[in-house]
Amino acid sequence: MKRDRGIIIAIDGPSGAGKSTLAKELAKRLGYLHLDTGAMYRAMAWLARETGLDLTDEVAVRAFCTTAEIELQPLNGHSRVFANGREVTGEIRTSEISMLTSRMSALAPVREAMTRLQRRLGAKGGVVLEGRDIGTVVFPDAELKFFLTASAEERGRRRFLELQGKGDPATLQATIQDVRQRDAQDAGRELAPMKQADDALPIDSTGLSIDDVVSLMERAVAAVKSGKED
Repeated sequence: MKRDRGIIIAIDGPSGAGKSTLAKELAKRLGYLHLDTGAMYRAMAWLARETGLDLTDEVAVRAFCTTAEIELQPLNGHSRVFANGREVTGEIRTSEISMLTSRMSALAPVREAMTRLQRRLGAKGGVVLEGRDIGTVVFPDAELKFFLTASAEERGRRRFLELQGKGDPATLQATIQDVRQRDAQDAGRELAPMKQADDALPIDSTGLSIDDVVSLMERAVAAVKSGKED
């Protein structure tokens, strides 16, 4: 029997749907590598802010993308995120970086650079990737795709609690509005808009626990791997 190299699992969906948390847990249970593509884009946005990059200057953006170095290092089931050698794991999870990330991810040079890196890291299989265009653009031939969502109110509430824990002065109403605004930006951009792949399995996590959702995903993984072995 041919050795199972592990499948490529793509998890897409809007901001705050729990993609990172669920991808980490699913990868842990499967013994797969988790690639936090959202953190990669956030690190690019952080670096752009620090360097004062003019997002309207395409030449400058392309030059920036050729020199920016984004790295993920696994640590105890999590990813340490580095931008040009500096760890930025804790600095990229702010409302400001979230909105800047949405703007940057709509730029062709940024998406091209990130897509190349993500494909290289995930090509061998045995990997869980999450983002907004993994199943439609980065790995359209992934063996298993999920589209994870939740109501804007639920996603805003989750994000608000996360920001509160970090001492961010955001309000619940403003956070929900930020979620809706980012949804519109991500779904409305011309380049690689956020959308559900035709062959993705939709999961609405509103009202579901992490274990509930991961259990659903595990059953889907088992079904796909069983089909490959037949």
